[in-house]
Amino acid sequence: MKTVTRLDLDDARVLIAGAAAHAVEIGVPMCIAITDESGHLIAFERMEGGKVTSTTIAIDKSFTASGAKKATHEYGASSQPGAPAYGINSAIGGRLMVVGGGLPVVWNGAVVGGIGVSSGTPAQDQAVAQAGIDAWLAQQAAN
Repeated sequence: MKTVTRLDLDDARVLIAGAAAHAVEIGVPMCIAITDESGHLIAFERMEGGKVTSTTIAIDKSFTASGAKKATHEYGASSQPGAPAYGINSAIGGRLMVVGGGLPVVWNGAVVGGIGVSSGTPAQDQAVAQAGIDAWLAQQAAN
């Protein structure tokens, strides 16, 4: 038997709130998805003005970050023609994302979930995702 630590709905709400606050600060409404350690969706928010087309992208970025236990931008260079993981973005029915904005959420050295953000540039998406994680980590430290 194994005990698994994973994000819950309260955690997801903190992650979304932290991410959304940064999105407001930079003036880019985002789609924000939170998944558990297996890549299953826990919560999602499309901010007013977030791109409808970014809904699936945010969810898949979070899925990739939690399921593959790796930030989506880390797949970018390795998935280009001639690179060792060329074509990996077509894996898993096309759900594996290779652009910035998906980050694993790590607690005590283990990936407990993921956050995926989309509607801005990859750098903006990644910064908003990081802001969500930073807010969550601050809340964990306060408890």
